[in-house]
Amino acid sequence: MSTIGIGIIGASQGGWASISHVPALKALPDFELRAISTSRRESAEAAAAAFGVEAAFDNHADLLAHPGVDVVVVAVKVPHHQKLISAALDAGKTVYSEWPLALNATEAAELARRAQAAGVRTVIGLQGRYQPELRYVRRMIEEGRIGRVIGTTMVGSGMVWGSETTRAHAYWYDRDQGATPLSAAALHAIDALQVTLGEFTHHSANLVVGRKEVTLAEDGSVLPVSVADQIALIGTLESGAAASVFYRGGTSRGDNFRWEINGTDGDIVLTAAWGNMQVADLALHAGFGKDASVSPIEVPAEHRAGIPDELTGPSRNVAALYTQLGRDLREGTHTVPDFGYALTRHRLIEAMERSQA
Repeated sequence: MSTIGIGIIGASQGGWASISHVPALKALPDFELRAISTSRRESAEAAAAAFGVEAAFDNHADLLAHPGVDVVVVAVKVPHHQKLISAALDAGKTVYSEWPLALNATEAAELARRAQAAGVRTVIGLQGRYQPELRYVRRMIEEGRIGRVIGTTMVGSGMVWGSETTRAHAYWYDRDQGATPLSAAALHAIDALQVTLGEFTHHSANLVVGRKEVTLAEDGSVLPVSVADQIALIGTLESGAAASVFYRGGTSRGDNFRWEINGTDGDIVLTAAWGNMQVADLALHAGFGKDASVSPIEVPAEHRAGIPDELTGPSRNVAALYTQLGRDLREGTHTVPDFGYALTRHRLIEAMERSQA
């Protein structure tokens, strides 16, 4: 297959796509960023000039009609996903949607149904599984390095959803906008946990709105908060292991990310200064058998496959997902998480909210 052409809807400078997708695509020879669209002509042309892209549009329809675009990336606010993704599916393009796929499980189910009916390949941006450290952790567990996994505890910070925000990011604090501590930071981490250790067979959740108000940095005005910013999940995994996850909004003066995996013959510890684990630089420690403590573990180079050396932070795991997508497109396989998979995660969120209710 020749070079895969990418078009990004929502490619403004400074946005998520500009710090993750654009650097990843520039570093991957099998892909080429061929078109971008934003909501304004000025921002589209500025982004195109900055990214070295010829085609810039102020509407998604023109991007979808571009003959060089094979894969459409939707990287805009969640309330706009259903309209834009539906249009991309109708255009017969492969669609890569950022997570969350939709505002709720009902919308996600409709998008998954439409994709299946159209026979269109889809991708959901749950890239935490491609962390090199997690790839190696899965291998260590498969090889029995820590014996049988009997429990795991994860604690993290959402990094945003603190006591102050900017007007541009106030939507994070509105439950109806879809970008909440549960649907974003916590679910990325929970997904990585389940990919590594197996699905929850049963669970209960506690979702608490800890901060009732948020202050706008520009003028000191105060807005109400409707998102739960204290998230607790406890349950049992399909292996029989006990699992607990706690995510909070804002930052901690202690650890912003710590994940322990405890086995009958060893322990694995993953930590990071940044709580959004899907973009964080993870530190891996482990101890086995008669070890009295955990020690730093070097990740073998093979577990960094698909990640160019120059990439760090947000673009690193996005590049790994693109690399796997390219392999799928060439070989006709389906290994990357798709809209059907995304629906299972939306249903987990829905189940957690029902458990709380």
